[in-house]
Amino acid sequence: MARATLIGFSAVAMWALLALFTDASGNVPPFQLSAIAFTIGTLVGLAARLVTPTRSRKPVPLMAWVVGIIGLFGYHLLYFTALRNAPAVEASLIAYLWPLLIVLGSALMPGEKLGWHHVAGALCGLAGTFLIISKGGGLSFDGRYTLGYVSAGGCALFWSSYSLLSRRFQAVPTSTVTWFCAAAALLSALCHLALEQTVWPANAGEWIAILGLGLFPVGAAFYVWDYGVKHGNIQVLGAASYAAPLLSTLILIAAGRAEPTTNILAACILITGGAALAAKNMLRRQKPPAVSGDAAA
Repeated sequence: MARATLIGFSAVAMWALLALFTDASGNVPPFQLSAIAFTIGTLVGLAARLVTPTRSRKPVPLMAWVVGIIGLFGYHLLYFTALRNAPAVEASLIAYLWPLLIVLGSALMPGEKLGWHHVAGALCGLAGTFLIISKGGGLSFDGRYTLGYVSAGGCALFWSSYSLLSRRFQAVPTSTVTWFCAAAALLSALCHLALEQTVWPANAGEWIAILGLGLFPVGAAFYVWDYGVKHGNIQVLGAASYAAPLLSTLILIAAGRAEPTTNILAACILITGGAALAAKNMLRRQKPPAVSGDAAA
């Protein structure tokens, strides 16, 4: 379980590159960008299938297809809608409630037990995320942005539900995510043709950014996340997911696109401390059971 949890956490590290790659991708419209990135993500899955062919030949349940396709495509559809119809600060904060929902929702999963440290760790991560997104300022909610707020809430609900429900399909191989990405690419392309004007990357740098986007945050990340939520500690993964906005901010600072502040330092303490608290059962070495004198004899 610890190995699967670490594999799942690698998705969080890849999602930290999302802001940098998206910012460097130029003026490509959101659905067009999503279609290209998901197409590259599909190729990642096809390449992986060539290296490690799937062993399972059992048919994938219909509900697994529904959960996978709606989870990937629905999240991005709602995310783009939220950013178009509400201020980015408020929309981002609401959308990033999904790790907390995963931690709390895991209590409903078979074989899972929710502890106080899971909830406390997730809340610490939420507080740290608030500091990063709001830059230490306050939030003001305006009724004019109701559609954006509701869409952002839908983002959190869709991705947390996708992650939790994926655990119910542990027998479905992770390679199936390949076809989820392909379906998301097709749906994104249809939305682009219906709603947007095509704008291609202006230079090689923008193409490289889009390639990186498809290879990692909108590609390989989905495969390792699928494996992690199916076989790892889902409470720890949920709490640790709050590291994504922190890592993203640190990467932007390293790339010269953001400035270091005391808020970021405080967020670092909250997020890493919260993740460690949520994972305390994994990090603490379990003592072997004591052997009684009779048993020893």
